[in-house]
Amino acid sequence: MKFETKAIHVGQEPDPATGAVTTPIYQTSTFVQEAVGVHKGYDYARVANPTRTALQECLAALEGAAHGHAFSSGLGATTTLMHLLSPGDHVVAVNDVYGGVYRMFSQVYEPKGYRFTYLTPDVISTGLADHLDEQTKLVWLETPTNPLLNIVDIRTAAAAAHAAGALVVVDNTFATPYLQRPLELGADLVLHSTTKYLGGHSDVVGGFVATNDDALSERLAFLQKSLGAVPGPFDCWLVLRGIKTLAVRMDRHCENAVAIASLLERHPRVERVLYPGLPSHPGHRLAARQMRNFGGMVSFLLGSEDEAAVVVARTQIWKLAESLGGVESLIELPARMTHASTADAPFAVPGSLIRLSVGIESVDDLLADLDGALAI
Repeated sequence: MKFETKAIHVGQEPDPATGAVTTPIYQTSTFVQEAVGVHKGYDYARVANPTRTALQECLAALEGAAHGHAFSSGLGATTTLMHLLSPGDHVVAVNDVYGGVYRMFSQVYEPKGYRFTYLTPDVISTGLADHLDEQTKLVWLETPTNPLLNIVDIRTAAAAAHAAGALVVVDNTFATPYLQRPLELGADLVLHSTTKYLGGHSDVVGGFVATNDDALSERLAFLQKSLGAVPGPFDCWLVLRGIKTLAVRMDRHCENAVAIASLLERHPRVERVLYPGLPSHPGHRLAARQMRNFGGMVSFLLGSEDEAAVVVARTQIWKLAESLGGVESLIELPARMTHASTADAPFAVPGSLIRLSVGIESVDDLLADLDGALAI
């Protein structure tokens, strides 16, 4: 079964009670039991819910995973993964990790005795083994990274991590399973903020983790139940609805993004464009090997932070807002918005960096609006 067909049908058989084509929203907190401990697979909605089950089965299939677990947010999923570790354990992470994850690592877990090492994507891709020790339990990757759009060699990093006995997590939010399948490249766990491309309409917050490891999945199910960072049935339904059009949306996101990146690369005011779909990007060849296409995220640098702040305030169709992956195009200044928490880090986001989440509007309108904002 091809990706597009799985997205519409896996875990989503017509409702046996009514024949409804769309998976129902099982808006209930509890389920009647026939006798003590005898039920239809559901007893309490924090433990499991049929709408959540449908989402988990569908997303796991899209990632090529045996198991999937849905969470209340991407950070809820991250928190749950961190409970696989203990104080004293060592985590190696890509250095331009999402600001919310860096905030969690540095301000929540580091004070509790967890150790973190941050490495550049190049070092992770070529020399990760030199930075692993007996306490290294987890290697945390993003590729493409947020917001610098760097590319990490998942297969090479996974081989090095496994040789040292560490697990590998790949945040696949930017790429989605339509463009990249980290488990097939050696990752142990794949994480998503379903808030972004999977939901696709900027109307839901959620997270997801997929794995092929039975023992890891069993532990994650226990943690999901015990920590309680679970999504409600309506949130699951919204993500499930969004997934149905993921393939066609991602094709349009990618098509628009390469046009935007090409315009920016030619623009005299732009100092540098960060988009792995451009041959000038240092990770272009690697991205072409491990991705189907290059995604809908584009970043670029102007001459100064003040100049960038003016540009992001001048667009009309591009809306100044945090988040990404929706059908609408968004523009933001990461240093002051999504990545403000990394301001004091040695890998702080450049102040003049603008991040674009390229939507699925007419590319001509997007190009004209962005070109006009740059014409100051």
